[in-house]
Amino acid sequence: MHGLSCKCKWGLTFTLFLSVICVFIFCEYLIYYPAILRCSWPKLNRDSGKGVPPLRALFLSDTHLLGAIKGHWFDKLRREWQMERAFQTALGVLQPEVVFILGDIFDEGKWSSPKDWEDDVRRFTQIFRHPRDVELIALIGNHDIGFHHEMSWYKLERFERVFNVTSARIVTNKGVNFVLVNSMAMHGDRCPICEHVENELYSLSQALNCSVLIVMILWISQSHRSSSMRTYCQEDMQKFPRSLPIILQHYPLYRPNDAECTGQDAASPEERHQVFHERYDVLSQEASQRLLWWFQPRLILSGHTHSACKVVHDNKHPEISVPSFSWRNRNNPSFILGTFSPTDFQLAKCFLPEESSVVAIYCSTAMVVFLLLLAHLHLTKTSMLLATNLMGKHKGF
Repeated sequence: MHGLSCKCKWGLTFTLFLSVICVFIFCEYLIYYPAILRCSWPKLNRDSGKGVPPLRALFLSDTHLLGAIKGHWFDKLRREWQMERAFQTALGVLQPEVVFILGDIFDEGKWSSPKDWEDDVRRFTQIFRHPRDVELIALIGNHDIGFHHEMSWYKLERFERVFNVTSARIVTNKGVNFVLVNSMAMHGDRCPICEHVENELYSLSQALNCSVLIVMILWISQSHRSSSMRTYCQEDMQKFPRSLPIILQHYPLYRPNDAECTGQDAASPEERHQVFHERYDVLSQEASQRLLWWFQPRLILSGHTHSACKVVHDNKHPEISVPSFSWRNRNNPSFILGTFSPTDFQLAKCFLPEESSVVAIYCSTAMVVFLLLLAHLHLTKTSMLLATNLMGKHKGF
């Protein structure tokens, strides 16, 4: 009887251990597949691509990799593992051609010492590793180099060296133009960095507008001898595909608040009516109008608020705010899938598993294991008492 009891005990222990391992594997590895397999690339109109395969781009924002100052080791482990598994699963399932991270890569980049910075970059490289045929482009956020008053050439150049990006740049892929903007340098106070970035953006806008309108400009110049057009569009200007651009930046363009934002990943009802501060929560009205006037974008994608929002500026320029990719900032992180041609685009949102669901699975598993162990102990105790009584009665005879 003792041998049978021992076998039952070890059998139960093995079953419970195996069950816990299965739950762990599901929550830490497999749970991302059902979520991401529900996502798919949006389709363009048939005639928009003109025979050229569209560009598939993935957009995420505000990863906030924790640093050495405020980051707790368990918080780092939990949230960074979540982002690594989510990103690697998305790459494997969806296979984007280019990935854009819209700023705030790090949480403490503005404070990091050279040693801490190197450690943060090493962890970023591990989490967001990608095949060579996938291009990853990281934009500058306020937590990476500081807000305007904290920004310096040293921190800016340190970020640009690591990520091979500048504060004002146009990236072209399959005829689609993406304008990358350093939001912190759009303060409008003519600080050295701000003045440099705004001059670069203005020059890029000139080159882009001349590329988009080159046929019209040549016709006007030849037909009407327009010297002003020839002066504006120089022959040695950088040439870009004839496609209206997409602006990518960390700060959203100016909006008073998130009152018009809807959806399950929008700001909470209590936060939606909080007034945004210009140059801190959003770009100033002047800087926003300059970007819209210079580039006439067909789409703007931004981050910073950690919540989703869609607004339309001047009734013709749609802007999408991309929520945070980290469980640390949201219970329901997400990312954007974009399909682009030079003349058209379509967007779709992909949600990751909710952190509360994972916690609930672990808590339920722990409760079931505890109850089974309790029931097993109770049954064992009852069996032992019964056996003792039977043995006592047997001796009495």
